[in-house]
Amino acid sequence: MSVSSSRLQDTPTQPPQTSQTKETNFYYFAYGSCMCPVDLKRSLGENTHNFVIGPASLKGYRLGFYRKSSLRNCGVLDMVPDSGSTVEGVLYRLPWRLSEALDYREEVPHGGYRRETINIHFNGRLYNKVRTYVVVNKLAEELAPNDWYFQVVLRGAITCGLPEHYCWQLFNHMHKLQQGRYSQMLQSA
Repeated sequence: MSVSSSRLQDTPTQPPQTSQTKETNFYYFAYGSCMCPVDLKRSLGENTHNFVIGPASLKGYRLGFYRKSSLRNCGVLDMVPDSGSTVEGVLYRLPWRLSEALDYREEVPHGGYRRETINIHFNGRLYNKVRTYVVVNKLAEELAPNDWYFQVVLRGAITCGLPEHYCWQLFNHMHKLQQGRYSQMLQSA
């Protein structure tokens, strides 16, 4: 065994693997750009379509654009507690080997997002101990997404079969934020 592979097996985020053990998995609830399996593949390095379970719901939260992404230079999605709301998203069953790459994508090592464990409803069944990510340092007001982020989020929602009314709600929310940003830019010009 090479030094690098023995180090990988010794890290606490990766359980040891042998040819006789079955790879472990974890459930992940995506509600932003990670709903799009193509975009998720970009950062995880492998096709994620096969890991999609389907559209799922998280009760007691609502979406908001409470983080500015320096990478995307725009507002990106977050979830905040709200007893009267539900967030729709995509439930994945990901292999454990992708855990560290997912944390990196969500900027966990740099304080962008943090892991949170939640309970998800999918197809009449409750999934316990599902991983998701929430913003660490939330903005006081929502910040509009750019066109690229807007389209990736909608593509993921539609591709993975989120309810049509929710897709329209998401579209309208992002569109209103963008319209507000554009009217502020015109006023300051």
